[in-house]
Amino acid sequence: MNPQITPVKTTLDGRRVEVIDGQLCLDGVPETTVLVPLSEHPNRQAIARLMPEAAYVAGRLPLTLSEAATAQGALTQAQRRFDASPSGINQRIRRALWAKAEADGVE
Repeated sequence: MNPQITPVKTTLDGRRVEVIDGQLCLDGVPETTVLVPLSEHPNRQAIARLMPEAAYVAGRLPLTLSEAATAQGALTQAQRRFDASPSGINQRIRRALWAKAEADGVE
């Protein structure tokens, strides 16, 4: 199965930021699956000073509103694809259990 790749941007030093199979990646290395609004980020003042046009943060990557919209669209589309095989279902259950545990405060 070919990976689904959606380009988001290129960093100032030339590295590609893209969504690959439901994960936002920096130069092919997974960074995150969640975008955080800049207003909710604990280090928002420093990020806003360095990149005033930033609206979201994905891992350690600041994103503009249009870049975040592209990334979020690709992440959402990847979540909608459903692998109905037993291993795919197990993986979805495992992710749901981890999300629940994290929400309950387990690290």
